[in-house]
Amino acid sequence: MLAINQYHSQWIDLRSDTVTHPTEEMLDAMVRAEVGDDVYQDDPTTLSLQELAAKMVGKETALFVPSGTFGNQLALITHTERGDEILIPESNHIVMHEVGASAVIAGVQLRCIPDMNGRITINDLQQRYRDGDIHNPRTGLICLENAHSSGKVIPLADMKEIFKFSRSLGIPIHLDGARIFNAALALKVDAAEISQYCDSVMFCLSKGLCAPIGSILAGSKSFIDRALKNRKLMGGGLRQSGYLAAAGIISLKKMVQRLSVDHENAQYLAHRLGEISGLEILKDRLDINMVFFRIQKRNLDSGAFVRFLYNKNIKINPPSAGEYRLVTHYWIDRKKIDWATMVMKEYLQKVI
Repeated sequence: MLAINQYHSQWIDLRSDTVTHPTEEMLDAMVRAEVGDDVYQDDPTTLSLQELAAKMVGKETALFVPSGTFGNQLALITHTERGDEILIPESNHIVMHEVGASAVIAGVQLRCIPDMNGRITINDLQQRYRDGDIHNPRTGLICLENAHSSGKVIPLADMKEIFKFSRSLGIPIHLDGARIFNAALALKVDAAEISQYCDSVMFCLSKGLCAPIGSILAGSKSFIDRALKNRKLMGGGLRQSGYLAAAGIISLKKMVQRLSVDHENAQYLAHRLGEISGLEILKDRLDINMVFFRIQKRNLDSGAFVRFLYNKNIKINPPSAGEYRLVTHYWIDRKKIDWATMVMKEYLQKVI
C-alpha cells in the first residue's frame, strides 16, 4: 500500500496524451542541438527531423510545424482554392476542434459526411461530391482521420476505396494522422501503409511521442514547396527550430517503438475500471491508448466527481455527451492506474 500511497504527492494526468512532457534524453538533446535559421532552411537538426519523418510515412519530403491544428490548416490552404468545398466526416478533428479555422485561413467550406467513429461509406462520399455546375463550389479536398479521436482506427480497406474514388476525380486526400503510429500499431502495419492512401499527412510529435512541441506535415515535394511559403504566411517560421526538432528526432527513433506499452496499459485500465460497479466500458473503442466509459447513474454530479479526483491529484476531463475519456501515455504506469481506479471506486461506491 505504501507504493500506491506515493501518488498522493504526484499528479496522475489521464486527460490526454498531449500532457506528456519530454524525457531527460530529449532535454539533453535539445540543449546540445546544432541549429541554424530554419526560415533560410539551414537548421541541420530540423532538416534531419524532416527527412526522417518523410521516410517513416513514405512521402517525398516533410515540414516541421508548431502543432497538429497548424499542420491540418496548412494542408487545407495548400491543397485548395478559396471558395472550395472539403468533403469530411462530421466528427473529424478539423470540424470539431479547430475553431472554424478552415473558413478563416483557407476560405473554404466543409461539407460534412455522417460517420461512425471516423468511418464513412463510399456511397455517402459519392453523393456529396459536387460536379462542375455553375452553382456548385468545387470539391477541392477529402479529409480523413486515422486513428480517430473516438479511439477507433479506420481499416485500410476503407482508405483504399476512398483513395480509388479520389483518384478517379483528381481530388487530393489529406489525412489527420495525429496518432498515425498508434493506428499503425493497432492495424499491425507500418505507418507508410496507411499514408500511401493520402496525398498529405499530418502527425503529432507532442502526444504519445513526448516531444514538447511540434507536428509534421508530409507529402510530395511540390506540395511541401507550396506549403513552405504558406507556413511562413501563417507565422510558422520558427528560426532556430532545431532545439525543438531534436526532441522530435528522439520521438521518432525511440518513442514510436514503445507505444505498444500505452495500448497494453489502456487495456489494463479498461479491465480495472470494469471492476467498478456502475461503470459501462465502451469495449468496442479500445483500439489505441484511449478508454471511454459511462457512469450508470442518471443524476451523477460529474463536476463533483472530477473535483474529487483532482483533490486526490488525479486529472480527468469532464464527460462529453455522457462519455468520459481516459488516455494512457509514457508517464502512466500500472501502479498509477491501480491507484487512480481505486480512488474512483472509493468515490463511486458512495454515490451510485
